[in-house]
Amino acid sequence: MGLLYTKFYMDFDSADWNQISNDPIVFQTSKKNVLLEIEDTSHRSYKLNFKQGGKINMFRVTGKFRLTWDDDDISNAKNNLGGL
Repeated sequence: MGLLYTKFYMDFDSADWNQISNDPIVFQTSKKNVLLEIEDTSHRSYKLNFKQGGKINMFRVTGKFRLTWDDDDISNAKNNLGGL
């Protein structure tokens, strides 16, 4: 299970993502190889490449957003330091 915290609200492109749940908030990819770039609370940048049907969960936590996903939904992931 992947986990990141970010201070930024994320907009999901409707051409690539569908919101499938409001409570909790869950987005699902409608295409394969959808790249999502996230800056975490420590200002590290991550690039997650989601498979078709991959899901990301977003929970609002005091002053930030908690993002989680199943590692099987990711085909490739990197941070600005070269790994994840």
